[in-house]
Amino acid sequence: MSKKEAITSEETLSKEQILKNEILTQYKSVRQFAIEMEMPYSSLMSALDKGVSGMAYETVISICKKLGISPTDFSKNGIENGNTVEELSDHSKRLIAYYSKLNVDGKQRLIELAEDFTELKRYNE
Repeated sequence: MSKKEAITSEETLSKEQILKNEILTQYKSVRQFAIEMEMPYSSLMSALDKGVSGMAYETVISICKKLGISPTDFSKNGIENGNTVEELSDHSKRLIAYYSKLNVDGKQRLIELAEDFTELKRYNE
C-alpha cells in the first residue's frame, strides 16, 4: 500500500488502517517504525494485517505513545486535548485492557452497559 492509498478518511478506517496511515505519515516505512520501536517487523505487520486485538496491551500503548495518538480511539484528539496515556487513572487503564480483550459482541455489550450506567443517578456524580 502506498502512502497515497493509505491516507483516506479516518471515519471509515479500522484501527489497523489508522495505525498504518499514521506510521506512513510519520515514518518512511513500517519497517523503519518497527526498528524505532525495537520490535520485530513481522510482529508489527501481523498486527496491522490481522488486527491489534491480539497484541499485548502494553505494546499497543507504546505504539500509540510513539505515534502521539490516543490508545482509546486511535486519534490525535485526546493527545491534542492534553489527555495522554500516563494521565489515565488506573481504573481507566484497566477498563481499556479488559475492553481490548473482548470480541466484537463483547465490546458492543460493554458499551451498552456503560451507556446504561451513565443514565443511573446511583452511578453518576
